[in-house]
Amino acid sequence: MQLNSRHLLSAIEIKDLGTLTAAADQMHLSQSALTQGINKLENELGQQLFNRSSVGMFATPVGERFLTRANRAFEHLHEFAFTLYSTDKRKRQSLVRSITSRQLNSFVKVAETHSYTIAAARLGLSQPTLHKSIKNLETLCEQSLFHRSPAGVEPTWRARQLRRFANLFIAEIQQGLEELAEADGRMDSTIKIGSLPLSTAAIVPKSVLKLLERYPMARTTIVDGPYDEQLNSLLNGHLDVIVGALRHPAPHGDISQHKLFDDPLSLVVKADHPLANVQQLSDETLQQLKWVVPSKGVPSRQVFDDIFLSRGLDVPKDIIECSTLAAIRGILLNSERASLLPAKQVEIEVASDLLAVCPATIHESRREIGLTVRKNWQPTQVQKAFLRIIEQDFLV
Repeated sequence: MQLNSRHLLSAIEIKDLGTLTAAADQMHLSQSALTQGINKLENELGQQLFNRSSVGMFATPVGERFLTRANRAFEHLHEFAFTLYSTDKRKRQSLVRSITSRQLNSFVKVAETHSYTIAAARLGLSQPTLHKSIKNLETLCEQSLFHRSPAGVEPTWRARQLRRFANLFIAEIQQGLEELAEADGRMDSTIKIGSLPLSTAAIVPKSVLKLLERYPMARTTIVDGPYDEQLNSLLNGHLDVIVGALRHPAPHGDISQHKLFDDPLSLVVKADHPLANVQQLSDETLQQLKWVVPSKGVPSRQVFDDIFLSRGLDVPKDIIECSTLAAIRGILLNSERASLLPAKQVEIEVASDLLAVCPATIHESRREIGLTVRKNWQPTQVQKAFLRIIEQDFLV
């Protein structure tokens, strides 16, 4: 649903000011135009946002909730407007009031696809219509947002800023629509989960299955991939939560990390490896091993480096860097190499006598597993249920 942004802003003003007259003055619209806009918005949403009376218009409970969410969406646009016009309040207000939902959706699609042709096809628009929408947005921003390159259409630095705020605007409105459905008892909201490689495998699958037992119509999306990609998706509103190893210090000021438990790493080798049943590991043994380890910047790689540094040893040089669990398994199965992995990640291979978890304990091999979300993120009821399930089952 692509709602009229001017109608949304008008509804927010009515909620805040309490009367049609005051809101019309604030929005520089006639009362009849404002009335028509609010009626159209309510019809599109299928919900009554306001109770009308002789003394004013007051938000219904569902209207209060939805318009609070809509206001959060516009705060993202205000934040972008401030980056353009930090000293000109009039221009900031004009920009936010003039941008349309169609312009934002068109802009985001071009920025994602790097192609007007592909973006137009996905939006169901003609290319001239799409070009006009982007041109109007550039006029509002008083600068170009894209430039041509051999690879296609490339967003400018300022456009990359706008892309994030536009995505967050769209995500907030979508959550608002899902909360309207929840108010009607339709628990089909979306939860988009990032599941980090080399993290405990049981958390996300078990939690999603429990969520679907409670809310069978909930829509869940699980995304696997490198941390940097998932962090970018989280910051842009494409993910709601990342589950996996936490980073210290936090790599971005707009995220919040919540620890669930400490996850020990174990020495994992193929089943017939000489160290498969060793009870103690000497410093010399650890240093002489050939290793498969994650790339720099991954918490388990930091754990690996710290094991040697804490013992006053040089970090081994004979290593293969790999952050893909399937590839690590393949290398271990076909070589004498070792890796540090959570024991639960290889339970099936161990039960099948393919891999072995060395019983020797490496005391320094702990990392924090938890949840990463955007600061000030407000989850829907379904999203809250997912977080509660994880915390009830895995928080230590």
